[in-house]
Formats: sequence, structure tokens, C-alpha cells
Amino acid sequence: MVAIEPVPDGEEEDITIGQDLFYVSEKALAGIKEKLSNGKKEEDIKPILAKVLDPELVPDEEMMVPVDMRGVGKEFDSIEDMVAELGVVGTAEAIVKAREYFEANKDEEPEDERPKPMTASEWKRTLEEDEEGEESLDLEGEDEEELMGEEEEEEDDDEEAEEPPAKKAKN
Repeated sequence: MVAIEPVPDGEEEDITIGQDLFYVSEKALAGIKEKLSNGKKEEDIKPILAKVLDPELVPDEEMMVPVDMRGVGKEFDSIEDMVAELGVVGTAEAIVKAREYFEANKDEEPEDERPKPMTASEWKRTLEEDEEGEESLDLEGEDEEELMGEEEEEEDDDEEAEEPPAKKAKN
């Protein structure tokens, strides 16, 4: 579940191709940094990390900042996968590294073309739009499968309809 900032109309999409962007609550990021500097206790970090894992826990007016997950050093399919492999503290450290990587601007993007912070409500809307786009792609595939299934059923029905007369002819 990596949210990629949409590219405004008229801008080249190449700009964001190399990035692996995710948005994190600015307050959660600050809390993670604070807890990491105060002893790295899993029980202190876990409630803050929950805001990263579940966007519904972030108040709509809270600011979300972009992080570039390439800074983690390894590719993960989701934050949940990262927690499973790195643990709570390791994931918190990875998110901080991802923010630092984004801030370092290693791609040397012009500042006006870089992804900008957004409110949690804007981010949630982007996630919903991404999910809707994926669902419509999934539905297209399902429609094809359903149609294929219906065609196969019709063929089966035709075969069944033909079989009884043949059986009767044998008797």
C-alpha cells in the first residue's frame, strides 16, 4: 500500500517514476524520532507506528509528509511486510531513513516539482482513488472470467442437450 502522489496535468510523469513514495503523519514521524532517541522501546513506538499502518487513525486535518521508501535499502510490498521482517523498532528506523532520503533529494529534482505535504484527508482521498482504479481493473478481469464461465456453461448445456437423444438412440 504505497501511495504515490498524482502528477499534475501537463507535467512529465518521468519525474516520479524512480521514487517509491509513501505519506506518513508528520506528528507520527516526529513521535517516532523522539522515541527512537529515547531508548528504542517497542512498547513506546508501537502506538505511534499504528498511525502509519492505518490511515484511518490519522485525523483529517493532520499533515502528511512524503517519504521515499528507496531510503529503506530494501523493497517491501507494504508497511505490514516491513513490520513482519524488521519488527516495530526496525520499521520505525526505516521510516525515518525514508524521510531523510526524500529530504536529501538524491535525484536533484527542482523544488517546485517535488511531492508536497498534504492533509490526511487529501491523502485518504488519493488512496481511495488508487483503490478504485485497482478495483476497476480487477472487475474488468472478473467480467472476462464471468463471460468465459458463462460461455463454458452454455457449451456444457449444449453438450448435455445433445447427449440424451444419443442415449435414447442406443436403447
